[in-house]
Amino acid sequence: MHLLLLSNSRSPEGHYLQHALDAMAEIAGPRRRAVFVPFAGVSIEWDAYTERVQEALASLPFEIEGLHRAPDAHAAIDAAELILVGGGNTFALLKHCREKGLLPRIAARVRDQQVPYIGWSAGSNLACPSIRTTNDMPIVEPGGFDALGLVPFQLNPHYTNELPAGHQGETRDQRIGEFLLANPNATVVGLPEGDWLRVSPRGVQLNGPRPARIFLAGQPAQDIHSPALLPL
Repeated sequence: MHLLLLSNSRSPEGHYLQHALDAMAEIAGPRRRAVFVPFAGVSIEWDAYTERVQEALASLPFEIEGLHRAPDAHAAIDAAELILVGGGNTFALLKHCREKGLLPRIAARVRDQQVPYIGWSAGSNLACPSIRTTNDMPIVEPGGFDALGLVPFQLNPHYTNELPAGHQGETRDQRIGEFLLANPNATVVGLPEGDWLRVSPRGVQLNGPRPARIFLAGQPAQDIHSPALLPL
């Protein structure tokens, strides 16, 4: 399988997906026909979301179709040479994909037919066994938390353990620790802003400016500095 899992879509300067253009070109190779899954978009209309992605990736030779506009979503997935899944709300994304019967279709294309998968934020969460380590509010009922299961570990995009002064809530590490107490066999990768994972037959390659953090139940968290293959 070939996946590109981005923590986020915007650089600190606000540039949309520009930090990932080279990585996207590398994973795409000669492939051009891409389908974009906009269902994580809640405060943005799906047409506008698709246009934003098309504009951001205009320097790449992609032909991007919004899946919501396809007469037959399953046929569009089957015809795609690349699958792009955008960020937003992970619960909304999973709900729409489940209701449309897209989860097994996408998984089969990526796993069995080697179609590259590119996701950011919520789109990266969707590649995991479940969405239970998303940061998003459960604004809709997704009909279960199980997701695509393309990778065997859980992601926490936008990872940071910083706590604002005066804030009395849990840190991200504490929240992930709670998840691992309830799910002791799981592995969680905290993926900071600006980082991404490149999944290939070689393994899981970390790239980006900040160290990722690997969490296992009953063990100290391990920081991994880029570039490196993660010990997963």
